[in-house]
Amino acid sequence: MSFLALVDAFTDFPFQGNPAVVCLTKRPLEDSTMLSIAREMNVSETAFLYSVGEEDYVLRWFTPKLEISLCGHATLAAAHILHAREGMSQNISFQTKSGVLRAELLTKGGIRVDFPTIPFEELKDPSLTDSLNFPLLSPIFKAGKNLIIEVPYQFTLDYKPDLQILSSLNFDGLIMTSKSENPSYDFISRYFAPNLGIPEDPVTGSAHCSLSAYWSKKLGKSEMKAYQASSRGGNIFVEYHGERTLLTGKCSTIMQGELLIS
Repeated sequence: MSFLALVDAFTDFPFQGNPAVVCLTKRPLEDSTMLSIAREMNVSETAFLYSVGEEDYVLRWFTPKLEISLCGHATLAAAHILHAREGMSQNISFQTKSGVLRAELLTKGGIRVDFPTIPFEELKDPSLTDSLNFPLLSPIFKAGKNLIIEVPYQFTLDYKPDLQILSSLNFDGLIMTSKSENPSYDFISRYFAPNLGIPEDPVTGSAHCSLSAYWSKKLGKSEMKAYQASSRGGNIFVEYHGERTLLTGKCSTIMQGELLIS
């Protein structure tokens, strides 16, 4: 049998942050089985992992629609479960499609995960600018398979997504971001990915692997406090180190049990 847990990531409290399902197995599952489980769980990402060493795991992530190459909040949730259930030591390594990711349990609380920074570049496409029709404060940037746009603070808070327009974009998702007017944070963001089966993701670790570089350059600092302003909300402490981005957050386990399939 496999162990399953529902975990709210990047939050101190239940029913906030971003829910992820963590599925801990004794052996690899078939891709079709993992996708079926992810559809059944019906959260933005389900993390599947199994041990290949004392502190070393293979980790993969599935949305209800497809497998993805990087997911921050589900990685944080997986590390949280391994520390809580398996009694893992301070450091864990994950073998993933984005390389080796390392998670560290901090003595002051929370888990810090080491991710690759996703660089961004300006995307000069007037038709794209016209189709979005947002009050842009900067050019549109491409970051991996996502777009980044900077807009006014209140626009980010109030924006009601037009999923038809967002689905027409030839990208996985749209990262909307603003400099924070709340002194508790340096910047805020939201993330929309209907093409991945995620109309709006509550808190997106992978998006902050690009936002780290973007806001470090604009704000002139490498350590930043970020808030993802979805309806659930979530807090991420971001550290930008060139090719690597460190994300720190907390988790809350909501439920756990066994997967009753062979």
